[in-house]
Amino acid sequence: MKTLRGKQVLVTGAAAGIGLECARSFARQGANLVISDVNAAALDDARREIAGLGVSCIAQACDVASEASVAALAAAAQSAVGPIDVLVNNAGVAFLGSFEETPIEQWRRILDVNVLGIVHCIQAFLPAMRAAGGERKIVNVASLAGVAPAPNMSAYAASKHAVVGLSEVLALELHDTPISVLVVCPGIINTTIVNVPGTTAPGLSDAQLEKLRRYYVEHGCLPSVVADGIVRAVLADDLYLFVGPMAKPAAVLARLSRRLTRRVTINDSYKSGYLA
Repeated sequence: MKTLRGKQVLVTGAAAGIGLECARSFARQGANLVISDVNAAALDDARREIAGLGVSCIAQACDVASEASVAALAAAAQSAVGPIDVLVNNAGVAFLGSFEETPIEQWRRILDVNVLGIVHCIQAFLPAMRAAGGERKIVNVASLAGVAPAPNMSAYAASKHAVVGLSEVLALELHDTPISVLVVCPGIINTTIVNVPGTTAPGLSDAQLEKLRRYYVEHGCLPSVVADGIVRAVLADDLYLFVGPMAKPAAVLARLSRRLTRRVTINDSYKSGYLA
C-alpha cells in the first residue's frame, strides 16, 4: 500500500486514546475515516475534529462485544464508502488485580471486547475486503502484555495473547491474498486505560494505583507515538509493530529467556507499581 490518500480506514475505539490518535494520523495522510466507539458523545466530537482535517469522516456508535452492533456498523460503513482498505481493531478494556481477585464477569467483559470484538469485526468486514481485491490491511492492536505481561493483569494478558495468536493464524490463512495482518504491541503508553473507575481489584491500594499512574505518566509515551507507528507500519506492510518504551527490548528478552524475563519483570513491577 504505497499511499493512504483516498483510502477508507475504519478504527474502533476511536473516541479517545490510541484510537483517536490513529484517526488523526490516518487523516493527515489523506485517508477517509469511519470511526466507532461505545461513547457516542465523545465519538461525535472526534468526528467533527477529523472532518476538520479535510477528509471524509463517518461516525457510528458501536459495541464491538455485540455481534449485532458490529454487523450494523459494517452494513452502514460499506453502504456509505464501500469495502474498507484498512481495518484497525483497536477497541479494548482492561482490569488490574491478581488472578484470585479478578471476578469472572471481568474475564467475560475483557474477552468479549478484546478478543470477540476483533473476531466480530473481522467476520463482518473481511468478506467484502476479499471480494474487492487489491492490497488491504487488518490491524489488530494487541499489547506488550500479549508477549511479556506484568503481574496483576491475568485477564488482560490472556486476551492480548489471544489477539496475537488469532492474528498469526489469520495471516497464515490470508497468505495467498493481497490482504495482510499487522499485530501492534504497544509498551508503556500514557492512556486513560489505567484510570477507568471500576477496573481495579480491591487488593490494589490507592497508594499502589497512584504509583502506577505516575509511572505511566513519567515513563510512558503518548498515544500519538503508537498511531504514527501504525501508519508507517501499514505503508511498509510490516507484520509486527513493537512500539513505545520497553516494547522491543521486552519482546526480544521474552524470546531469549522466559526465566530471565520473569525475574526482570518482577523486579520492574515493584518499581512501576504492578507489585506493591
